[in-house]
Amino acid sequence: MALKGLKVVEFAGLAPAPFCGLIFSDFGANVIRVEKVQHSFTPDFLTRGKKSIAVDLKRSEGQSVLKKLCSTADVLIEPFRPGIMEKLNLGPQQLLALNKKLIYARLSGFGQNGPLANEAGHDINYLAISGILSALGGKRLPAPPINILGDFAGGGLLCALGICMALLERQKSGAGQVIDANIVEGTSYVSSYIWHSRKSDNDASQILWPNPHSRESNLLDGGAPFYRVYETKDNKFMAVGALEPQFYASFIVNLGLDPNSYSQFDVPNHEKMHEIFAVKFKEKTQREWEKIFEGKDACVTPVVDIAKAKDYEHNKARGSFLNDGTPRPAPLLSRTPTNPCLIQPKFAEHTREILCELGYSVNEINRLAENKVVRLGDLNSNL
Repeated sequence: MALKGLKVVEFAGLAPAPFCGLIFSDFGANVIRVEKVQHSFTPDFLTRGKKSIAVDLKRSEGQSVLKKLCSTADVLIEPFRPGIMEKLNLGPQQLLALNKKLIYARLSGFGQNGPLANEAGHDINYLAISGILSALGGKRLPAPPINILGDFAGGGLLCALGICMALLERQKSGAGQVIDANIVEGTSYVSSYIWHSRKSDNDASQILWPNPHSRESNLLDGGAPFYRVYETKDNKFMAVGALEPQFYASFIVNLGLDPNSYSQFDVPNHEKMHEIFAVKFKEKTQREWEKIFEGKDACVTPVVDIAKAKDYEHNKARGSFLNDGTPRPAPLLSRTPTNPCLIQPKFAEHTREILCELGYSVNEINRLAENKVVRLGDLNSNL
């Protein structure tokens, strides 16, 4: 696999950091997840293929364990507020002094400095101050797209991209570096198209954003009757994305309407067109519409239920989902394909194994466990 041979240390945290670590694990890296000695009951669903070690980082002996671990690591991913790692004597200055090649990735909500750097927050807060939340949702209220855009795209994914760029640069310089990956700026960057298209004064921008200060009133936010979701007779949904004229014409014809009666960019009549299209879609079931639009190049597809996505014909033909029903890692690499491990580690399952690899003797490991500096998975139930 593409990242085989890389050693990644991931400090346990909420969604963004585990997803970043999952990317490296899925593509072949050896990812070691560092847990607190007191087992957290906050579920982490992104641990597959990783190893788990539990260490008390507030103890000097625990910090020594981590320093040994990071002295041979390629990457460290930490998800804490600024200053936490420094208080643990595990900041960039300390660890890069031990391992000059270490890529030290700091994944936070607000970044390493600024007025909000030490404030608590979640995906919705990061989206809010990035500016992008104001453009999402319905006409009355902004609404976040669950936590996909912030935590996972702007956070975990862009952090992984930054790490890969730093690893590539390290091949030339031989030196590691510190990455300030934060969800506010990551979300903004992922949304660059919106900023660039809104500030342009060309004709395309006017078509995209006829009402830039209103939600659900523009081309791609559900305001256009040919780019939105419609309910079917069986209370399911069809997604329409008929942007180009040829696709729009096909959409209108296969909907059973006269193409000469529904001018695509007749904006004043868009609401009326939406109502007419909605009535038409309610006349047939999702499956019936799916058959009608099959092969018609109208950019009309069924809204597949998340529980059934793995069985949808296209996804099934491509093998887009793994045997456990979760998405296959993407993108696909032709020469070094991914082969993810589907096993989720038990809490502290690999503590003994990792300490042995670091050169600790059996007696030393047992002493660390007795003093509660580490937890050994074989001494604990699977919580």
